[in-house]
Amino acid sequence: MIAWLVAAGFALLPVALGDRAARRLAGAAWAHHHPRSALALWQAIGAGAGLGAVGLGLVAAVAPLAALFPHGAHTLARQIADGRGLDGLGPAQLLALAWSGSLLSWLLIHTIRVTAKTIKERRRQRLLVDVVADHSPAHDVYVLPVGERVAYCVPGRRRRIVLSRGTMDVLSAQELQAVLEHERAHARGHHDLALLAFVALEHAFPWVASARTARQAVAVLLEMLADDHASRAQGELPLARALVRMAACEPSPGLGSFALADAGVVERLQRLLGERRRSRWVPLAVYSTAGLLLSGPMTVLIAPLVCITL
Repeated sequence: MIAWLVAAGFALLPVALGDRAARRLAGAAWAHHHPRSALALWQAIGAGAGLGAVGLGLVAAVAPLAALFPHGAHTLARQIADGRGLDGLGPAQLLALAWSGSLLSWLLIHTIRVTAKTIKERRRQRLLVDVVADHSPAHDVYVLPVGERVAYCVPGRRRRIVLSRGTMDVLSAQELQAVLEHERAHARGHHDLALLAFVALEHAFPWVASARTARQAVAVLLEMLADDHASRAQGELPLARALVRMAACEPSPGLGSFALADAGVVERLQRLLGERRRSRWVPLAVYSTAGLLLSGPMTVLIAPLVCITL
């Protein structure tokens, strides 16, 4: 049973290291050079911590019922199905079971709340854009009649790429195309969904500093992924110039705004204008680490199901 506890709890190690370690990961140079693999690592850390914490409680809860966790889980399931409930579980095991159930419910509740709030906000933004903005068929964008420099994406099935008149006036044709490619990359990549999970995690645990650091780091990485797409289409310099030209504008409500308050604008400029140090081995090591973090909790949660079929 100890091995199963270790397997479930191993994924909690990054969280146990605290916010200082999270900040070091967020600011690591390799992460900015390999944003896709860094994003996968953050996702593994978040998912692994949640699943590991739930699995840890389940393993501890069924410990008196069998020597191995899968058999203990089967025994508990049979007891509940036969109407014998939680027979054989002491106060500590009941507390562990309550921990797992409460944590899972807490995460689901906040995920549903954040998702519902996000959907409502998207609808409101889409309605406002449709009312006050003019559609430009030339670029398939919606143009706000304001002088502020604004560019953002309202994601979803009926996505809206939104620019202001001030943005279109200040950017050259190539810079404008770079901005559009950036926003379209957000929409096509469903970056809003990737960020949503970390927003929900921050709402669920506002007292955990590393949850806020994770959300901020993921936002920067998503911007860098969109930058990479725009750079491949239009080059680094036009995108960098667009960032500089729009750096004085107010933050917009959408993901991917070219604003001074936007995620990691300084890091993004340095990355676009500096030398890229890419390695074949860094992604391999990072994806392996991500898989290792997820392997323990996934094994704990899947093992009882696998044993049923054997």
